[in-house]
Amino acid sequence: MQDSRSKKALYIIYIACLFAFFYLPIVVMMVFSFNSSKSLTSMTGFSLRWYERLITDGSIMRAVYVSLTIAIFATFISTVLGTITAIGLSKSRKIVKDVVLNVNNIPIMNPDIVTAISLMILFSSAMIAKGYMTMLLAHIAFCTPYVITSVYPKVRQLDPSIADAAMDLGATPFEALMKVIIPMLKDGIYAGILLAFTMSFDDFVISYFVTGNGVENISIVVYNMTKRTNPTINALSTIVILVIAILIILSKIMPAMLKNTIRKIVIVGFILVLGLTIFSGIRGHEKTLRVFNAGEYIDPELVTKFEEEYDCSVIYETFDSNESMYTKLMSGSQYDILIPSDYMIERLIKEDMLQPVDWSLITNKDELDPENLDYAYDPGNKYSVPYFVGTVGILYDKNKVDEADLKDGWELLRNEKYAGDIYMYDSERDSFMIALKALGYSMNTTSKKEIDEAYEWLLEQKKDMDVVYAGDDVMDNMIAGNKAIAVVYSGDGAYIMAENEDLGYFEPEEGTNEWCDAMVLTKDCTDKELAEAFMDYMLEYDNVYQNSLFIGYTTPVVKVREDFKVQEYDGINAYTPEFGALNNEMFRYQDKKTKQYYSDLWTKIKAY
Repeated sequence: MQDSRSKKALYIIYIACLFAFFYLPIVVMMVFSFNSSKSLTSMTGFSLRWYERLITDGSIMRAVYVSLTIAIFATFISTVLGTITAIGLSKSRKIVKDVVLNVNNIPIMNPDIVTAISLMILFSSAMIAKGYMTMLLAHIAFCTPYVITSVYPKVRQLDPSIADAAMDLGATPFEALMKVIIPMLKDGIYAGILLAFTMSFDDFVISYFVTGNGVENISIVVYNMTKRTNPTINALSTIVILVIAILIILSKIMPAMLKNTIRKIVIVGFILVLGLTIFSGIRGHEKTLRVFNAGEYIDPELVTKFEEEYDCSVIYETFDSNESMYTKLMSGSQYDILIPSDYMIERLIKEDMLQPVDWSLITNKDELDPENLDYAYDPGNKYSVPYFVGTVGILYDKNKVDEADLKDGWELLRNEKYAGDIYMYDSERDSFMIALKALGYSMNTTSKKEIDEAYEWLLEQKKDMDVVYAGDDVMDNMIAGNKAIAVVYSGDGAYIMAENEDLGYFEPEEGTNEWCDAMVLTKDCTDKELAEAFMDYMLEYDNVYQNSLFIGYTTPVVKVREDFKVQEYDGINAYTPEFGALNNEMFRYQDKKTKQYYSDLWTKIKAY
């Protein structure tokens, strides 16, 4: 008896731990959606600010609309196609059946990235403008195989003579299909519907590569939000979870009562969504500006304000890296304005993909800091207008790091006193920059000997120091004080220091990466005058101040920088790094052979 009770208690504990493992992270996320601060790890007070921002953020609401409509249409169409195909296969010859089923398994087993690139190339080759329709077609393409897989086993269980019996009793072939066969397949069809809707609503990779013209679903918007600390993600996720929970509860406690009502609601909702989608695609003959920028790298209110001020429409899209931006350009996507980094601008200039800026139309050009102009990647700023600038430095906890150790410069990152207490930025270029600078070499070296030495430096550091390579999550971790040292961009450093007064920032005397992200005009720009008006607009004092407050990075506009330093980041040196320092460099364009050599070594370091 005692053994039975012990086993029962252990079983309950096991179940409780299992549920805690699955659901505790969700509960924590929901709790932090009501946090009054931006921190994702420190609860500072109760607030609804992130829900307010969610409701007022037009980009998020548009993404919700796109996700829902795409998921509904893709589910409906793929269910019809999948069900018809499954029924047709049951009547096909064995060889046809085997071939179709094997082909059907390819999209299911294929990595998403392969499917995404394939569809992107297909749409580009067919000269189909990427946007809502290409995303819908892509979702139908990858949802249909799942429906076939769900419905076909049910079809095989049917008695082949049922349809014939129905027609013998006077039913037409269509009536036999709709009133006899389909009802008997309903379990498989419902499973296919749920699977298709879930796959579509949740998709990111394929959607990211096949979309365009400013069309983004929730997954893309959330991914872009992760580039900066943005608790709005928590608010959005909480609402989605609550809606799903309510629907599940209703489906369990009131199935009979709601059966006909739900059917009517679904039909009416489908018609409304279809109508909204059709009418939302009707645009007036207004001026349109296509902007391609990094994720979370502009205050959305500024885009809306520009549209109102210039009576135009801005199609705003985002990328997660300079390389992915370049890939989309080469796939045929067209934009008017790009906002890439220095080395990528140099590459675009070399490949004749940009056109010169008419500086006579940039009325706020005199507000720019001369230190942030005339960089080597674009002498005389013929093609680029600076957007944000900064450096890479070391952020450290004043309570954990001995100030005397700072004289070691980049070698601080190999000081064994801080083993296991260091974040390295997860970047091939910046990591090799650190090692090359520590060794006294140029960070743009093409010498294999020097690159190999840098590789050994990084490999020994990883082996001896147990460093953690982190991305933008380093911000919240350093605010929380999880480690003593982190390599960060100066703008991130300023934001982190504003949240944690125990942190300091310095740039080693050996030099560092001084970077500049800038606005450029593509050769495909269809309204150069409007594009240059946008560039000038983004240099106006009030707009620059608002954008800097939203992003947190250093602006090249002197007056805003000085006011911001006093009003927002008083005493925080990371906001005003030492531009033009003797040993600072900018990344330059790398030829394919050199870039591949760096990439191969970086892969070995990460895999160690």
